Amino acid sequence: MNDQTFTLQAFPSIVSFPNLKIAGNIARNANQLTISYTLEGDLKEIAIAPAANAPSRQHQLWENTCFEFFLGIKNSQRYWEFNLSPAGHWNVYRFDGYRQEMQEETAFEKLPFNVQNQADSLTLPLNINLDKIISVEQAIEVGITTVIKNRDDEVTYWALTHKGAEADFHLWNSFIIEL
Repeated sequence: MNDQTFTLQAFPSIVSFPNLKIAGNIARNANQLTISYTLEGDLKEIAIAPAANAPSRQHQLWENTCFEFFLGIKNSQRYWEFNLSPAGHWNVYRFDGYRQEMQEETAFEKLPFNVQNQADSLTLPLNINLDKIISVEQAIEVGITTVIKNRDDEVTYWALTHKGAEADFHLWNSFIIEL
């Protein structure tokens, strides 16, 4: 099993959330991927959608507070974007190259995650089997990201690293965790 902890960094911008911390861990055991995010700080300033009665696949979740990760096959151009909303909504997109041929990944009918929301923290764990998209022998590279929207509709972008002049989660050189 390969288990790693992470802490996300905010992309430098005019909007700042000095009292926020986004950290977690990610692990791969055979083809079972587990990732858990913890958002800590003054959450009353963050726009967090309430839990949905019927979470579903939805588009453009990244326009609001959204936990994301990008999973690529090592030595390949293909990668996937996973979007997880605190409301329980989700989506997975497949790309054949950098921002190329974006398609909804239909191999997943749901993503099994839940959200524990408290006054000063939010935890979002996901456990998923990758067999539907990659083989257990394939090495993967992962970029872990989060979009945080405040109550004034201002957005900040958080990632393991920021390699571009602008916040761009799709840059392959930011997929720095190998599993």
